[in-house]
Amino acid sequence: MGLRQRSPFFAFGVAMPQSLTQVYLHIVFSTKDRRPFMHDATLCGELHAYLGETANRLSSRVICVGGVADHVHVLCRLGRTITIADLVKELKRVSSAWIKSKADTLVDFQWQSGYGAFSISPGHVEVIRGYIGNQEEHHKRISFKDEFRKLLTKYGVEWDERYVWD
Repeated sequence: MGLRQRSPFFAFGVAMPQSLTQVYLHIVFSTKDRRPFMHDATLCGELHAYLGETANRLSSRVICVGGVADHVHVLCRLGRTITIADLVKELKRVSSAWIKSKADTLVDFQWQSGYGAFSISPGHVEVIRGYIGNQEEHHKRISFKDEFRKLLTKYGVEWDERYVWD
């Protein structure tokens, strides 16, 4: 029996195409000018749930969503048919419209233009989940800007301060 017959990727001597992925992402983005729009715990929780539902609809299975009044963290498994840029763009677009509909005081809501997206090894998913779940406590000691700089440094991302903050 030849290799083609034993391989699970061949049936009846014909190659069977497969696209298989396992890409975990830690996505971080802030409100424009880091305005604390999500200071209400109920609104914040609803926003996190909405972002999770949206990621799932985009075939990017959410593991957890968290954050504080001025930014969010999304940990998900990137879908195989969507780019990181398109995922983040859609997360921001639909959540921005959703949050503006929640109260008259939120009509000026905007996300910052940029974002951070960092690949996570499967072995670190639980560590990042814990990190995201501890955001309230974490941000009693560190600002979003300092947190973001630490993430950029940790993941070896070069950046220019002039263009990171909006």
